[in-house]
Amino acid sequence: MSMVDSTTIEQRRSRAAAALGADAPLVLIGAGQPIPKPGAADQTYSFLPHPEYYWLTGARRPGGVLAFDPGAGWTHFVRPVDAEELLWQGDPEPPPGVNVSELETWLEERSGRAIAVLGSPIPKVPGDEALASQMRERLDAARRVKDAAELALMDRAVRATTAGFARAREMIRPGVTERAIQIEMEAAMFRAGADGVGYGSIVGAGLRAAVLHSIPGQNVVQPGQVVLVDAGGEIAGYTADVTRTFAAGGTFTAEQRAVYDLVLAGQQAAIARCHDGIEWHEVHRAAAAELAAGLRHMGILKIGVDEALEREAIALFFPHGIGHMVGQGVRDAGGRAPGREADRKSCGVKVRVDLPVRANFLMTVEPGIYFVAALLDDRERREKFRDAVAWDGLDRWRQVGGVRIEDDVLITTGEPQVLTSGIPK
Repeated sequence: MSMVDSTTIEQRRSRAAAALGADAPLVLIGAGQPIPKPGAADQTYSFLPHPEYYWLTGARRPGGVLAFDPGAGWTHFVRPVDAEELLWQGDPEPPPGVNVSELETWLEERSGRAIAVLGSPIPKVPGDEALASQMRERLDAARRVKDAAELALMDRAVRATTAGFARAREMIRPGVTERAIQIEMEAAMFRAGADGVGYGSIVGAGLRAAVLHSIPGQNVVQPGQVVLVDAGGEIAGYTADVTRTFAAGGTFTAEQRAVYDLVLAGQQAAIARCHDGIEWHEVHRAAAAELAAGLRHMGILKIGVDEALEREAIALFFPHGIGHMVGQGVRDAGGRAPGREADRKSCGVKVRVDLPVRANFLMTVEPGIYFVAALLDDRERREKFRDAVAWDGLDRWRQVGGVRIEDDVLITTGEPQVLTSGIPK
């Protein structure tokens, strides 16, 4: 059963049609097929429809195709229920639509017209890759603006995530494993209504807090360590994305507190810039400037803020972008503005979103400071920044590991709205 009402779907298709334009080719958007598990006979991974298809149909059933003809509008081709499916999975509720077997006839009636295939690949339907790229760019522009139905699902996902972080806070203490924290946190999310988690939960204690995607394991939290937790509960494909950094014993050391307060200041500076029309790279730069100023004050950087940003020295300690779009999945329709080169950097790092953000865009804001041996002990980086970093004074800071603070922020025509503000920092 779809979590999205038919009126919302009609409104999205109307927006998408306007974005694709009257000059659009035929556009086919595939839901995708389940992916078999290697060596597991008839077992598959849990199916997730392609986000482009899901946004325009509300359907999470595999095998469907949504077709767009600028002159005739939308046609939804769906896979009918068969006996084997009823035997193994019960009584699924397919979305309304035309039997997918009729897609071939639909295409024959439009023979000779250019086709752009979006979503997942569609068997036996070749498409024009250049046209597909152009149409995806247009469709992304429509999808980036969150509607009321999406924000309602996000509200539920945030509430489940809030319950999970409350449990994580209770669990974090010396002697507990990262895995135990993960289990209890995720269970609390499920009890609070989450369907699942939006991505693999990250729990890193001590030096492992500096591993950006640290997988929780049997590592035991030690006294005096920080514990970084990055997780989000998911509802009907929409996920929160939150990071908090905790003191294992309840109190930060002086070095941990200094780093934590700096990261929090960096996040506040970035969120303050989150206004309709701001370039996302400027939001990253605002955080990077705040962090560089703090690192200079702490005696870690020896150069001024502007030089630290222009020479990219700040990327030694802040090695990732300020954030990304979130909502339908943990990486929603981000990308870059038309005509911009791929992988354009800001302050030394690739920022996942390279365009102006607009009202009702939903973004993560997640600055961090990390002390990563692979970066700090790299010979080329040491030579490049030999006069920029107080290398001999880093030892007292390395044991901090890393600190990241992340919230989900809705851009508005006024002040930014922090959807995850109910999770204590």
